[in-house]
Amino acid sequence: MSEIIFDAAVTLNGFLADENHNLQWLFDVPGAEKPDPELLPKNIGVHVEGANTYQWMLEHENLIDEPEKWQQFYPNITTFVFTHRNLPVPEGADVRFVSGALRDHLPTIREVAGDKNIWVLGGGELLGQFLDINALDRLALTIAPAALASGAPLLPRTLGSERLELIEARQAGPFARLVYQVLTAH
Repeated sequence: MSEIIFDAAVTLNGFLADENHNLQWLFDVPGAEKPDPELLPKNIGVHVEGANTYQWMLEHENLIDEPEKWQQFYPNITTFVFTHRNLPVPEGADVRFVSGALRDHLPTIREVAGDKNIWVLGGGELLGQFLDINALDRLALTIAPAALASGAPLLPRTLGSERLELIEARQAGPFARLVYQVLTAH
């Protein structure tokens, strides 16, 4: 059975991006440009992300002008982007824009993923929506040796320890890797 996984890098103080939705802080960490492939989720059929994450990837990787990179990064993966904006799509990419409540789109997302996993890439509000409806199976964090004064928080909600069971903690180069099984809220 497929899993829904949130897997992202965060700062020591829990930010996904800076106040301008930029992830350059992450790529300034030595070794971050070439992450350990063992850190990435396996058997992915669908990405789910917010507009800021999607737009940053487009710009950072120049994916509109170099659409062939999309297939290198995301071969045979459908991407659902939660947004109210009109955003460009790299040629040949399977990107689907949706808006509204996650609950309304989750059946379609699961159907498209089939027996493959769903990787939630960000941001924090979207992560919160998955947690709110008990739809997240795993929370994987790669903690970078960096801190930001402000920015996009990992999770702009309260999440108690009764919802998380630590299943992995290890060093990954200059990063700390923590993986939690997410337990159903009662």
